[in-house]
Amino acid sequence: MKYLVTGAAGFIGAATCQKLLAAGHVVVGIDNLNDYYDVNLKLARLAQFENHEAFTFIKLDISERPAMSELFKVQQFDKVIHLAAQAGVRYSIENPDAYADSNLVGHLNVLEGCRNNKVKHLVYASSSSVYGLNEKTPFETTDSVDHPVSFYAATKKANELMAHSYSHLYSLPTTGLRFFTVYGPWGRPDMAPYIFTKKILAGDTIDINNNGDMWRDFTYIDDIVEGVVRAADVIPAANPDWRVETGSPASSSAPYSVYNIGHGSPINLMKFIEAIEAELGTEAKKNFREMQSGDVYKTFADTTDLFNATGYKAQVDVKQGVNELVKWYKDFYK
Repeated sequence: MKYLVTGAAGFIGAATCQKLLAAGHVVVGIDNLNDYYDVNLKLARLAQFENHEAFTFIKLDISERPAMSELFKVQQFDKVIHLAAQAGVRYSIENPDAYADSNLVGHLNVLEGCRNNKVKHLVYASSSSVYGLNEKTPFETTDSVDHPVSFYAATKKANELMAHSYSHLYSLPTTGLRFFTVYGPWGRPDMAPYIFTKKILAGDTIDINNNGDMWRDFTYIDDIVEGVVRAADVIPAANPDWRVETGSPASSSAPYSVYNIGHGSPINLMKFIEAIEAELGTEAKKNFREMQSGDVYKTFADTTDLFNATGYKAQVDVKQGVNELVKWYKDFYK
């Protein structure tokens, strides 16, 4: 099977490429290698498999319409795993244009490439951020997601809507995955697990939002990638009996599906910090502060639908996951 993985130099993208290559697939990875965070980390991720005979890397920005059109035409992919996006909740407040270019225009270019070249299945990254002001937990894909609290979240909700329109108009099978707080080795430097590890090791003060009263459904990278690949193998089918009035918004009369992909057991932020402190053998210097713009109080994934469709169930607990994160961080940064 020939896969396109967008965002191949990213945290989840690189791990997904590795998983697909290990399973014997041919993988073309694209990434624009932007400087939102350290490009050297992205290059180091790619270096893990750049000499693999079944892997090809192409530096390409998904917002470049002619180049994306040519890529799809020449390569003729069987399936696409679309993970490229401008990430980060807070940065979307500072630079919304970057999100419009990558997450909206780029997503459209991927959809167009898929529908014009008979791609069998498009799997794309959504986000738990779409749940926004929803206070009911656990978050279920049947819940309303019409009230995002960041522009980043709004673009991810838009991705789901755009995908549905292509599934309906062109019978393009699409699956959206709402990721919940991914962490682990090779993680993103703008995310809390990485920031906490770096600052505690350096003896710097860590900022703790909402005075520590926050909960996150921390999900280890290997569990996430297992779910992504399993989802790619389950191609949604049209359901002619589905109706708006009675059906789930995560399914459709079109070949369309949306799933949560998380651990399914939220951890208090202070407990997560304590796990990092225990691994490092160092107590963090802490600065407690108020809730920040765009933040949500609690994330909690109901993954029942994904389990029923694929058998996915997270395996790695926080203690093991933090151990692997800290071990990698110390080794990578010496």
